[in-house]
Amino acid sequence: MTLSIGIDAFNISMLKGSGVATYGFNLNHSLRELGFETHLLYGPEQGPGKNALVNEMSLFDAPAPPSVSRYLASLIRDLKSVTSPLGRRARPIPNSGAVVRRQVARRSPPCSVVWGSNNLFHGANRGYGTWGKFTPLNFDGAELPGPSVMHWTYPLPLRAPKRPNLYTIHDLVPIRLPYATLDNKRRYYTLCQEICATADGIVTVSQHSKRDMVDILKVDAKRITVTYQSVELPEAMIQREDIEVAREIEGMFGLGWRGYFIFFGAIEPKKNLARLIEAYLGAGVDAPLVIIGGKAWLDDDQTELIYDDIVELSVIREGLVRRADRIRVYDYLPFSLLVSLIRGAKATLLPSLYEGFGLPVLESMLLGTPVLSSTEGSLPEVAGDAALLVDPYDPLAIRRGIVALDQDADLRAELIRRGALQAAKYSPAAYRTRLAELYQPFG
Repeated sequence: MTLSIGIDAFNISMLKGSGVATYGFNLNHSLRELGFETHLLYGPEQGPGKNALVNEMSLFDAPAPPSVSRYLASLIRDLKSVTSPLGRRARPIPNSGAVVRRQVARRSPPCSVVWGSNNLFHGANRGYGTWGKFTPLNFDGAELPGPSVMHWTYPLPLRAPKRPNLYTIHDLVPIRLPYATLDNKRRYYTLCQEICATADGIVTVSQHSKRDMVDILKVDAKRITVTYQSVELPEAMIQREDIEVAREIEGMFGLGWRGYFIFFGAIEPKKNLARLIEAYLGAGVDAPLVIIGGKAWLDDDQTELIYDDIVELSVIREGLVRRADRIRVYDYLPFSLLVSLIRGAKATLLPSLYEGFGLPVLESMLLGTPVLSSTEGSLPEVAGDAALLVDPYDPLAIRRGIVALDQDADLRAELIRRGALQAAKYSPAAYRTRLAELYQPFG
């Protein structure tokens, strides 16, 4: 009998997914490549009800504008959330073929079965905040027994009874850098403690995160499996000729091939964007800095050097460099354009204060782009000797790294060479081998 793996779509279903969404997407794809059945679990605001098509539409419904009815629905939803620990049920949502999904392919990857439970993730979190209890979730399918194993890709206060429950804890950033997130730190700490005490398996994405859990949460190291991460890009994107990508970048953005630096990721304190911008402006290089990322939380300090008077004045005063032209900010770009911009960059700049893994480092190495990264968190582990590592708390060190990458073509070429070798360690094949070992005891 084929083992079926349930995966929560908590992050996959987000309109602008984060690195955790990429993790869920790649996990689902890799499991299917291994021959497992995958069941994706959604928590839509509406349904599931009796009408199958309406249930399917609810998975991808556009956000409704503010209204009195929406406010009342939200109030009822919050009141019902406090009863979530009493138990919830998920129902299968079949694919009718009526909803065109190509536009939302990243949010609706192929799987064997889709399950839905109204407002599941919000309700479970609210219920845990009120009562300190996990929400038990049962799968209510007349002819479908639900997945054999449930793999929660994020620390969620949910548990599926009568089957093994695995949890991925990517990092302990809310504990290590409490000033960098908006989480309720006490709740996050107790939630991770309970997960580590009761889970049938604990998964993480780097040896550094594993050490954090052993040291801080006092977990037996033998209970934690490190799978790392992997990136598998569509072959059509990788096989495109450099000259074709260069024309696209020039036509779309007015940027030259290998003529700019790039930062991509959510704009949040751990990304260290304020120091990066300070270092970049101080470096005095001609290559523009392209920033691609939506504002996440606590971003004011991260963006003030983009918008403050020094930038505005540099535009209107004669004789000064137009800093506003040097820094380009894009809130969001389609995945294919993001890949093109990474390929065409002189270097990726990611001097983060902390990462559980650091997907942009791996993605850049895979696409043949040199990387400047950080000596903190898991980044030295992931980058190995294939990136220029700097102290992320030292703007001068970051500045020197930017200047070196801007001026030294031999350094860039060597980092590209090493990057290809380092990226191979996190190949899809290696990742699938680690996943197969993870699920082997439950088969």
